[in-house]
Amino acid sequence: MTRSLYFIISFLVLICWSSCRQDFEFTPSTGTLTFSKDTVYLDTIFSNIGSSTYTLKVYNNSDDDILIPSLKLSNGQTSNYRMNVDGMTGTGTLIGKEFENVELLAKDSMFVFIETTIDIQPLVANETQFLYTDAIEFGSGANTQKVELVTLVKDAIFLYPNKDAQGIIETLRFDVDGDGIEDETNDVQGRFLEDSELTFSNEKPYVIYGYAAVEAGKTLLVNAGARLHFHANSGLLVTSNASLQINGLPSLDAELLENEVIISGDRLEPLYEDIPGQWQTIWLLDGSTNNSINHTTIKNATVGIVSDGNQDDPTKLVITNSQIYNSSNFGILGRGSSISAENIVLNNSGVSSFAGTYGGNYNFAHSTIANYWSNSFRQFPALLLNNFIVDAENTVYTNPLESANFTNCIIYGNDNPELLLEKEPSEVFNFKFTNSLLYFDDPTDFYSDDQYDFTNTEYYENVSFNNDPLFLDPSLNQLNIPLGSPAEGAGVSSGNLNVDITNTPRTSPPDLGAYNAIEFED
Repeated sequence: MTRSLYFIISFLVLICWSSCRQDFEFTPSTGTLTFSKDTVYLDTIFSNIGSSTYTLKVYNNSDDDILIPSLKLSNGQTSNYRMNVDGMTGTGTLIGKEFENVELLAKDSMFVFIETTIDIQPLVANETQFLYTDAIEFGSGANTQKVELVTLVKDAIFLYPNKDAQGIIETLRFDVDGDGIEDETNDVQGRFLEDSELTFSNEKPYVIYGYAAVEAGKTLLVNAGARLHFHANSGLLVTSNASLQINGLPSLDAELLENEVIISGDRLEPLYEDIPGQWQTIWLLDGSTNNSINHTTIKNATVGIVSDGNQDDPTKLVITNSQIYNSSNFGILGRGSSISAENIVLNNSGVSSFAGTYGGNYNFAHSTIANYWSNSFRQFPALLLNNFIVDAENTVYTNPLESANFTNCIIYGNDNPELLLEKEPSEVFNFKFTNSLLYFDDPTDFYSDDQYDFTNTEYYENVSFNNDPLFLDPSLNQLNIPLGSPAEGAGVSSGNLNVDITNTPRTSPPDLGAYNAIEFED
């Protein structure tokens, strides 16, 4: 019985195999292929920085199995494009450029993947951008079909550390803690900027690899309209006795932001437009001074700004009319530092949008500190204040929080609460919220420490709790507020802040946050 069953199964398998087997006969392509698009537009790239991979789908809608005798780039080996055809890279000197006898079954399709890396210099002179084109040719002679390829290439000023003969990348040595002694920093790749590099203009974008550092006694000036793009694991270091001055100006075009200084990653494709953590940080080391940032957008960093030390120096960091968003950790991290902020917007941070840690002096006016992070679980609120640090051995070090003042501010987000006050009782912990809107709903009275006594006017004066400010679209970092928002007209006159972040005159009484209330379009 077993032997008979085995024979029957074997026979049936043989019959099925014989009936399914076909000898494929391919006929030459006659120019009847169809394509998912007639032109492939590769998004803008910087010179010498590779693009994303773009996809073209090719269809054989006929009833015949066809053979494409030639599939190639029109510019051949000299082309700055490269292809992969259904997993094939090609062979010989024309790898990625030309393919022969490509088979495509009836009623089937295949993928062509396209990338590019382009050096703009041999292509164009005295221009900052160039349109580079080529085409993919399918077939030959009268049966040739073409799909156009188009890429906009931007020229840039590239700043990067040197490599020695062994390929070892230059690293930085600098005073980390402000004690006047250089510290071991061999893991920080980068170099100090030359004197000729200490002014960033708006003529060309800057693309920075590694850390660009400002050494003691020097000042980096960033002019209005400048564009700074940092490669992965790169950033800006301002060392002890050095300064950073970013001098953006109000823009007439809200879309172009022509006078705004914009700091982001170096991938220009739309896919990377809002991806956090593409580069590291702007790091103002302990001992750096006279740092100012005005009309600046900082986005997609790990930490937008780290400000260390100098808590008694009012010029440590003055930031105005600026926005920081899509930071994978902190928007702004102060560590025993001094920060003065007016008309700023912080949003979408993986940890906290603003953290004033290890004490310090922090003064915020007309600022929107929000956090609508949705990429992962978030452990901390939009705003965090404490007066201590804990080292790897769990030793606690304290430092006075001499002041943390928030006037005419909005602190809100998609978690609850959006305020955390961590107080070490043995150390000074001074803070105050005045005419502000806070998201802090604590129905179980979990937060019972005295710093959460919202009836104490020493800490909280004219503060509104848990009233949604009705932001335009926080997921897109649009933190504008509408007419009728609880934040409208809820402020108190504060210094000389007569305009909002868009340079629009403020009303009287002023609205909370960085933006004047406006009528939203339907």
